[in-house]
Amino acid sequence: MPDTFPTFTAAGLAAVRAGADRPLLLTNATVHTLDPLIGTMRGADVLIGGALVVGVGPGIVTAAEDDGAVVVDATGTTVLPARLDASVALGSAPRGTGAGTLAPGADASLVVVPDQHAADLPAALHAAFARPGRLLAVLHEGRPVHWAGAHVGTTPTRERLQPDRLAVDPARVGVWVDTEDFLHQELTADGRYDETRGGRPHAFQGSYWIDGDRIDYLDDLGFWAFGRFAGDALHHAGYTMHRKDAR
Repeated sequence: MPDTFPTFTAAGLAAVRAGADRPLLLTNATVHTLDPLIGTMRGADVLIGGALVVGVGPGIVTAAEDDGAVVVDATGTTVLPARLDASVALGSAPRGTGAGTLAPGADASLVVVPDQHAADLPAALHAAFARPGRLLAVLHEGRPVHWAGAHVGTTPTRERLQPDRLAVDPARVGVWVDTEDFLHQELTADGRYDETRGGRPHAFQGSYWIDGDRIDYLDDLGFWAFGRFAGDALHHAGYTMHRKDAR
């Protein structure tokens, strides 16, 4: 048997990095492949070669030494795709290609969560996509980008937006007006927006967050919307706006 590293520890990460040109095997996990033919397997292995899932199921570990694989013990964990694609389940996309499943041939982009937060598939999905603090590992096309609670990629993780935390760009505060002078949108320094439409004041009001060139709106009525900044323009819901004091 090859050396097997403990579940998602620093030693395991060091071995994965040192063996970057070797296959990677996660062994003895619950695996939700989300593939309609394979389904869910328990006590299963996931073999990754390069950027692809090569094999999935019990017993692959018996060939790990022959293949020179780096083996990480995934006992007590649940593995599932890092991205979801309902078109595979509906049969409108080829099986085992791209993202969305862990079928052999699919992209090796996956997440790993502790079994204690993954009693079934819905719980596993909730832990993976709604509670990122519970993730043990994230692999993107076969390479770890998150391991044992820490970001390990080359690009630093950006601070996540929080609903109760302002994310305001002072350079974009002001009144934005569309090219037809129909829509006026005021972005204020306290993270609020106020829209006038066709001369109707306060048509929509709410909070906003700016993240790079993206702006997210949460209207006081409860719905979300977004826009994008491009140079000196703000594109939102089919409107192109420019800041009033910059025109």
